[in-house]
Amino acid sequence: MTDNVDAPATRSPGAPVSDWACDYDVYDAAYVEDPYTIWADLRHSCPVARSERHGGSWLPTRYADVSAIAHDVEHFSSREVSVVPPPTGDADVIPLALPPLQTDPPEHTWARRLLLPWFTPQRVAEYERPTRTLCQMLTDRFVDAGRGDAVLQYAQQIPAWVVAHVLGVPHALTHEFTTSVRDVLDFTNEPGRRIAARDSIVRCLLDQMARRRQHPGTDLLSGLVLADVDGEPLGDLHILGTAALALIAGIDTTASALGSMLWHLANHAEHRALLVERPDLLPGAIEELLRVYSPVTMARIATSDADIGGCPVSAGDRVLLNFPAANRDPDVFDDPERILLDRSPNRHLAFGTGIHRCAGSHLARMELRVALEEWLAQIPSFRVDDAATVEWTAGQVRGPRNLPLVLSE
Repeated sequence: MTDNVDAPATRSPGAPVSDWACDYDVYDAAYVEDPYTIWADLRHSCPVARSERHGGSWLPTRYADVSAIAHDVEHFSSREVSVVPPPTGDADVIPLALPPLQTDPPEHTWARRLLLPWFTPQRVAEYERPTRTLCQMLTDRFVDAGRGDAVLQYAQQIPAWVVAHVLGVPHALTHEFTTSVRDVLDFTNEPGRRIAARDSIVRCLLDQMARRRQHPGTDLLSGLVLADVDGEPLGDLHILGTAALALIAGIDTTASALGSMLWHLANHAEHRALLVERPDLLPGAIEELLRVYSPVTMARIATSDADIGGCPVSAGDRVLLNFPAANRDPDVFDDPERILLDRSPNRHLAFGTGIHRCAGSHLARMELRVALEEWLAQIPSFRVDDAATVEWTAGQVRGPRNLPLVLSE
């Protein structure tokens, strides 16, 4: 653990990393390019790393530690889930929390209960047909063009459209939502950009909330406007935060997962050919690709002095729930760096664990399955454009920013 090394003084976020065990930076170019090697080394040498960058945080890399923190709501709060401290100092931005993600019991219990009915398997089944129609339209465009960017023109389009459909907001706003969500999550180390994006989301949702009060429908936003807890209507900030959560958690995470899967299939012809020949293997393959390319890292704040795998942390410390690293722990997954499309069992943590496990996991799985089914049916052979450079996001959500593909015979 890092308690047996001298912690460095606070460093500039852009300074080179000198020692990943006590000076990691989730925005460092090496971390963005290949975090897997870094996690494997840390898991062996320093399973709970420490850094003073970005306000300071701890980075556990073992499955057992990450899972234990996620379940320990007594000692680790979800009031701040960002991998870096949220931006402050702009009085024009409406304070925004994201219930139930950023709440602890007892508020979390009723806040999650309000949200769950909109993401049951039965409700998700109602969204599948329009999702499939959208995917068919998007793949047709790729087939006609013979090439395109699978992130910008496919992976990002699908969850943005679906979440807009769930919320009941005009689909014309999907591009604006996608851009703002990406700026909130992908540029957490650029406070000005992050604040402007969050402000855009807030003001748009406030407008939609006002419309629902005049003309409620059958969508999630209407349901929140009409809901009550113990006979009292929900406050505007709670409604706003829950709707914002649906956007932020529902768009970029699923888009990043889908983009990573398409990137993998473009680079692994044997897996692509197998899934084209055996589409029945797709559900299990999606679980394995979720394990290997888990997009999300969350944070917790220690509410009191605590212990992580023998490493002491202090009250107020930020701890990163490194789900992607946990999903490659050899103590849980045999040969974890090997991608086995039929891996079983597969107890991955891509959707988190504990009381904050992703409420929209059924929706995300449906979108991933339908998107890959339709893509592989129409585009069985494709590769990354030789002239392209694929860039990856960093920080809260990992996935390709772009994915220029060329369709091939």
